[in-house]
Amino acid sequence: MKKTYSGFIAIIGPTNAGKSTLLNQIMGRKVSIVSHKVQTTRTRLRAVKMVGDKQLIFVDTPGVFKPSRRLDRAMVGAAMSAMDEADAVLLLVDAQKGITKTIEYLCEKIKNHKNLFVALNKVDAISKIDLLPMVASLSQMAEFKEIFMISALKNDGINQMLESLSAVMPESPYLFDAKDASDVPDMLYLSELTREKVYKYIHKELPYHINVVTEKVETDAEGVLDIYQKIVVQNEAHKKIVIGRGGEQLKKIGTSARHDIQDQWGVNARLHLFVRVEPNWENTAENYTEQGLEFK
Repeated sequence: MKKTYSGFIAIIGPTNAGKSTLLNQIMGRKVSIVSHKVQTTRTRLRAVKMVGDKQLIFVDTPGVFKPSRRLDRAMVGAAMSAMDEADAVLLLVDAQKGITKTIEYLCEKIKNHKNLFVALNKVDAISKIDLLPMVASLSQMAEFKEIFMISALKNDGINQMLESLSAVMPESPYLFDAKDASDVPDMLYLSELTREKVYKYIHKELPYHINVVTEKVETDAEGVLDIYQKIVVQNEAHKKIVIGRGGEQLKKIGTSARHDIQDQWGVNARLHLFVRVEPNWENTAENYTEQGLEFK
């Protein structure tokens, strides 16, 4: 009987290091939202990638930062939990920012893991001579099996990295079907696509206190999806920002999200967006459990 290999790889790093971009590049499609805002990844998302006969299960974690709010603590907690449970840990470092305090903190946290790897991302944006001190510093912080030089955005160095990661996967039955896939529930995935567009168009004006909930999806007689979502904000001022003058901003968000949904799913869809003020949504347990986070 042919041997099979399957294991978990936690992608960790500071906010905006490019974790979601990297995972999307690995999967060849969007599975995690990307925006100009930091801390946009809230869920502990899993994506399955087959490399030959080896199954790599990537866990894209929220970025690590100093938590202040309850949601922040849940997000950082999810990242740390994923790291502890993984067969391998991939630390992603933004080469443009270098070795920050957060990188030092993470190296201290992971240094005892048996399968450590680090990827210097965005290396196309800086000179090679500037990379050498970073590599030397990282080598002193933990025993990394390998340090990769990659550009997640341009797909440079990704294949070599996947081969090296696959080499440390333990012998195991496949934990998921032997095909590339992610485990994001459909309703949450739809919500995340719209949340990405909110940040895309109004990331400068809007703080992190926002949530998108897909309330229901219906299919009409012609197979067109009717998707009903609420955009949850904390106060009336935020509501006005999301809606915009004459509803212009909300229309822009809805049109862009609908196009993305249709492209990703290959369906025709109508997206119905409503903005609701819920000042206490961050203290509601259901908003955490549906995103795979622990409510504390």
